[in-house]
Amino acid sequence: MEYLDQDTSNCSVGRAVGLVGQSWVLLILRDVTRGVRRFSDLQDHLGVSRSVLADRLGGLVAHGLLELHTYQEPGARRRAEYVLTDKGRDLYPLLTSLRQWGDKYLADPEGPALLATHHDCGAPVRARLVCDEGHVIGAPEEVDRSPGPSARPRLTADVPA
Repeated sequence: MEYLDQDTSNCSVGRAVGLVGQSWVLLILRDVTRGVRRFSDLQDHLGVSRSVLADRLGGLVAHGLLELHTYQEPGARRRAEYVLTDKGRDLYPLLTSLRQWGDKYLADPEGPALLATHHDCGAPVRARLVCDEGHVIGAPEEVDRSPGPSARPRLTADVPA
């Protein structure tokens, strides 16, 4: 089946964009990966309205990317924080790729606002696309694609001549 003949309504890219492509979602995930976990801190740091933040956080919890945990520091009231799940943590390479692309094409003239380095050795952290044999993929033309197990033909409407 040729790609243009394939139905894309169940495309994983489309589904992922439907979730993480909503405004504020990637910035919320960026901040949570950096340790910003309380609602008030997220709101203050992002400058987003309470209603939008509550909606996006609710969606991230509902889809299993974040969990809401309660904690209590000695002598203080109970508080809640948002914690990444494994599903949410698996988006870290996407955030790294976006940062890397932004650093290359959109950073200020003096350089990027954030330097990400490996904690153990200090080397810069970069996203790379590799196959399971370890070969680095440098361009889309290096990847062969074929219909997967849930591929189905695209239904086309008859167009009058």
